[in-house]
Amino acid sequence: MRTGTKTALLLALFALYYLVPIEFRALWQPDETRYAEISREMLFSDSFIVPHFFDLRYFEKPVAGYWINNLGQLLFGHTNFGVRAGAIFSTTLSAVLIYWLGRQMFASRKIALTGSVIFLTSLLVYSIGTYAVLDPILLLWLVSAMCSYWLTVQAMTSQQRLRGYVLLGAACAMGFMTKGFLALAVPVLAIMPWAIWQHRFGELLRWGPLTVMVAVLLSAPWALAINHQEGDFWHYFFWVEHIQRFAESNAQHKAPFWYYLPVLLAGCLPWLGLLPGSLLAAWRQRNQQAGACYLLSWVLLPLLFFSIARGKLPTYILPCFAPLALLMANYAYSGSVQVMKAFKVNGWINFLFGVVTTLVLLVAIAPWGLAHRPVYASNETLSVMCGALAFIGWGVMGWLSRKPASDRWQLAALCPLMLALLVGFAIPQKVRDSKQPQSFISVVHDRLANSRYLLADNPGVASAVAWELQRSDINFYDAKGELQYGLSYPDAQSRYVAADAFAAWLDVHRRQGKVSLVLMLGSDGIMPDAHLPPPDDVYRQGRLVYYGYDAAP
Repeated sequence: MRTGTKTALLLALFALYYLVPIEFRALWQPDETRYAEISREMLFSDSFIVPHFFDLRYFEKPVAGYWINNLGQLLFGHTNFGVRAGAIFSTTLSAVLIYWLGRQMFASRKIALTGSVIFLTSLLVYSIGTYAVLDPILLLWLVSAMCSYWLTVQAMTSQQRLRGYVLLGAACAMGFMTKGFLALAVPVLAIMPWAIWQHRFGELLRWGPLTVMVAVLLSAPWALAINHQEGDFWHYFFWVEHIQRFAESNAQHKAPFWYYLPVLLAGCLPWLGLLPGSLLAAWRQRNQQAGACYLLSWVLLPLLFFSIARGKLPTYILPCFAPLALLMANYAYSGSVQVMKAFKVNGWINFLFGVVTTLVLLVAIAPWGLAHRPVYASNETLSVMCGALAFIGWGVMGWLSRKPASDRWQLAALCPLMLALLVGFAIPQKVRDSKQPQSFISVVHDRLANSRYLLADNPGVASAVAWELQRSDINFYDAKGELQYGLSYPDAQSRYVAADAFAAWLDVHRRQGKVSLVLMLGSDGIMPDAHLPPPDDVYRQGRLVYYGYDAAP
């Protein structure tokens, strides 16, 4: 196959995964709607130093990730694709850097290109890389940092080495301004053991201060500016977002030490069959192949660090998939007998995964299934069929990729394709009604837009309302959630209305205009009629409820 044909096929594959389906998937709350709204408010206010959420101070993350998201919304407008463009761009650029690193390490275009394809089609990478959160942006800066250090390793002159360490400092600075001190921990954890193993620790000590100086100089203007505007930002961001989240007994998202093992295994699909052999081969080659040892250190040390931390989320180990992709690609072209077996095992894993998930969908959670409470409703046959077709496609490609002859094992890259194209149509209505509020908001859009006051009891749903209506003046009823810190400021306390004070608040404020209240019901779906004044208008869609109170001058 000619190079031009291969390039065209790769671009088409990329478009089918990362471009075509994106606009057809509604935004998820709370993450996507949160980052969409924060970036929208930043663009609207032309204030690019302090992040605000509903015009409230929001100190959970630094600012650089919002800058990338700003570009997406500037270029592609007020669209779902515009919200996700920053994550997609960052993931794509990470794949390009992986290609560069593969060429430098293994002197093989084939290994480098396969590594990028494995990376882009890995389930965890694709899931997060097309999802509007900050983790794909952080991933870009971490991959940039690791590539920059490898540039210093290859340097033949002091000028080349200087360039590498300066780029490393710049990548660390951008990573720090995207998600904080975590961006500094991962490169240190991955590079330090390898440098000691390769007897390069002395060089690292000599040149390291330059990297630190570059990182400080690049991040200092924003760090000083936000400290000047909001003096308690660093106290909150360091102690609450770093120490408490990762180390203290009350850390968020607590999980056991082994939490990331199933995440890693599922995230490696559809390449899971190559995982054990690639890690084992890299360990065996640690003394002969510096590149494989470098990638292994990049996988294992951050993985161990995140496993030890009390707070855990699947997105935290996303940086581990960049080196894993190159290790798998290098292993795939090693030509050993074990690799041929791994290809076959990988095909069987994908085939069985497709078959089992299809059966679970059709036999258990479909409306006619065996589950006591099916996930799909009786009128969602089309959604069930879309889901089944997605996993049937996975199984078919797994079956075709079982034989390694003529590189058929590479067909595994097509296993998630039908899922990527159809997942937006296969989501059950009950999930859409709680996690994708855009369809609910579209029904009550005019009623919300014509309201003088808007209230919500859930920040995720409130951010969807704010983004859709392009207004940030949402008040909060009964629950504060992640906005507790922002609402604690004296100038923001009026934005919160306690449940027992709502009737009195409503009596005063509806004299100034219409009041709308959006509620997220509990999993039991019980309406709060007994706790609220009778509304003039009610609309319910699943767990989302709209209460309208007409103006009463």
